[in-house]
Amino acid sequence: MASLQIGEKENTCLQHIVRHSKSMAQLFFEYGAMSSGKSIEILKVAHNYESQGRKVLLMTPITDTRAGVGIVASRIGLSREAVKVQPEQDLYQFIKSMNNDNLAVVLIDEAQFLAAEQVDQLAYVVDDLNIPVMTFGLKQDAFNHLFEGSKRLIELADKLEEMKTICSFCGKKATTQLRIVDGKPQREGAQVFIGGDEAYIPTCRYHWFHPDQDKVTEMFPQTQE
Repeated sequence: MASLQIGEKENTCLQHIVRHSKSMAQLFFEYGAMSSGKSIEILKVAHNYESQGRKVLLMTPITDTRAGVGIVASRIGLSREAVKVQPEQDLYQFIKSMNNDNLAVVLIDEAQFLAAEQVDQLAYVVDDLNIPVMTFGLKQDAFNHLFEGSKRLIELADKLEEMKTICSFCGKKATTQLRIVDGKPQREGAQVFIGGDEAYIPTCRYHWFHPDQDKVTEMFPQTQE
């Protein structure tokens, strides 16, 4: 497995979360388009805590099977196992059942796949158990509709942080992702369609509506007939 190096300048969330004591517990939602580095960021945060001898609970919904169920994996090759979140699992009761006196933080990847009720339970973890919770995920799906978990996190989170990446067509800030099926942009279909670089590209709003088909063909030659 590749080694993880922590630099002096980290993402804003990583910089200040380590300074939070449990008396300052908050609910964080760090979101971004596909390829914005969300998974590497959560692995960095986990590493940063553990390098200081602090206990971390890393979790991910079973809906995400891209690298295998219960695996948090980044595009640069870093990965680690995580506790699997079941669709109807009571996260408050699960976390409460652990030795929370020693638990420094709860980290949840792919948080868009959480149910709204589970997000409420994470808020209870913060408010009642005084444990910080950091969630990472997409804000909206490939059709620009909010995921259930993301919507509830936007409504409840104490802090929202956007992770930035660039549009695959123009280099401006990407705000969403375009799903590519058989070499063409897909405008309808299931909200959940698990995939990575072979199925999605980050785009700005303009190029989500007006993708350059020639460039799509360039990027996805293996899908062309």
